[in-house]
Amino acid sequence: MRTKYINLFFCLLAIAIPFFASAQFGDPGGDPEVPIDGGLSILLAAGAGYVVKKGYDRKKRKEKERNEKSEIGE
Repeated sequence: MRTKYINLFFCLLAIAIPFFASAQFGDPGGDPEVPIDGGLSILLAAGAGYVVKKGYDRKKRKEKERNEKSEIGE
């Protein structure tokens, strides 16, 4: 009987903790502005560089395979 109440207590506690630990209630007031210039531009440049590098590597690999096939065919 006692364990039944202990289990009920811990279940209610597990439900109540996230409720009280959540962020503040209400609207913070206004639309927060997000800076898009700093790190995002660096990530975009790095992504573009990665895509260019992958394309260059693919082109070189295809040329190498083509050259190897032509050497074998000769």
